[in-house]
Amino acid sequence: MRRREFITLIAGASAVWPLAARAQQPSMPVIGFLSSRSLNDSRHLVDAFRAGLQANGYVEGQNVAVEYRWAEGQYDRLPALASEFVHRRVAVLVTTGGEPSVLAAKRATSSIPIVFTTGGDPVKMGLVASLSRPGGNATGISLLTTAPEAKRLGILHELAPRAAVVGVLIDPNYQQAEDQAREVREAAKALDLQIEIAYAGKDQELELAFAALAQRDAAALLVTADPFFDTRRDSHYSAGCAVQVASNLPVS
Repeated sequence: MRRREFITLIAGASAVWPLAARAQQPSMPVIGFLSSRSLNDSRHLVDAFRAGLQANGYVEGQNVAVEYRWAEGQYDRLPALASEFVHRRVAVLVTTGGEPSVLAAKRATSSIPIVFTTGGDPVKMGLVASLSRPGGNATGISLLTTAPEAKRLGILHELAPRAAVVGVLIDPNYQQAEDQAREVREAAKALDLQIEIAYAGKDQELELAFAALAQRDAAALLVTADPFFDTRRDSHYSAGCAVQVASNLPVS
């Protein structure tokens, strides 16, 4: 091969190699962030999530992309949002906001890794095989927010000992609703306390629930753990709750 032909060949290859190298580079991994709650009441959680990523060498927008989906307490939106992430082929699904989001993700995929935070028992819910060996494609932590309902009722009773009737607000659409109702009833029986349970799982049902509790002379209110209530705690419903139902007595 002549010297001139050799130089031309190397020059041509040099022009092609960078293109080939770029084509072989993997695209930026995408994390799907799915929450039952809303951005407004979860900004501090997002900040902590980003800080945790950065502490482990992942900077959003630089070497990892994050896409966020918020159900805003409307659990019927979660299956479609989870399926959207599956079709998007995200690298991992992060679910927050309690049981509804992780259960929707679990139903949508058995292959994409799921990292969850929940308030209930992940074994009882069928998310993992055991706490020590989760198995499957899901792992995470439980904050046990749904377990202390009986304790919350006891504290509320101490704060408002003269409340003859205590109202309890429960979302029937929440997976832990039956357990919450049972635990509160058992605790009320042990405290010899009269309770009135009102159910609300939609915006239009909240005012009806508060009105019903007011008619039953509820003098204090226990709001059970639920992302739906969390997303509406600063709304006019919550503001009216303290005045209309609790009569300036504690609301837990």
